[in-house]
Amino acid sequence: MSKILIVEDEERIAAFIEKGLRANGFTTTVVADGDTALHHLVDGGYDLAVLDLGLPGRDGFAVLREVRAKRVTLPVVILTARDTVHDTVAGLEGGADDYMTKPFRFEELLARIRLRLRSAERAEEITVLRDGELSLDLRTRRAQVPTGTVDLTAREFSLLELFLRHPGQVLSREQILSHVWGYDFDPGSNVVDVYVRALRRKIGNGHIGTVRGMGYRLGG
Repeated sequence: MSKILIVEDEERIAAFIEKGLRANGFTTTVVADGDTALHHLVDGGYDLAVLDLGLPGRDGFAVLREVRAKRVTLPVVILTARDTVHDTVAGLEGGADDYMTKPFRFEELLARIRLRLRSAERAEEITVLRDGELSLDLRTRRAQVPTGTVDLTAREFSLLELFLRHPGQVLSREQILSHVWGYDFDPGSNVVDVYVRALRRKIGNGHIGTVRGMGYRLGG
């Protein structure tokens, strides 16, 4: 079941999109301003975003620029009242995958969302994640470092996969716990630190850096 983030400050339109998507089997979250949208998108967990441009706080263009700068690759469909060629080109060149203007037919929006999700699924058929000389084979569940092949436990594999899918991004202990251990975790536990140390011993100390007071980051 795909999870869609709806970024729309007009409550009536947001409710209309949410109702239609839920009726078609999608899980949805609605936010109404650019700052909150950026937070949700960077934290991850969504398969696609429907993004309005005229938002309180950061506008849609700013959200899109920052999301792409942080290497967040989920498909983004812009839905806006701005219909000039300049806005359309700016949106697509800024990293949007599609662009629709208001008023719109829900059936067309749904078709475009499904198309972008199918395209993303094909693009995500990656079997090896890489960062410099470090790689992780998703099929064999083994890491490769300059000194050879490294066998990983299930948790170590999930942890390294998370880092490799978010290169350069600071991941808090809470984010790591949520992604690797699920929702049934103790926020006060030091299990993340224990597993990061174990992973460092296997792949080398130079790959995962500690950002004091914040968490960990792949790339030092």
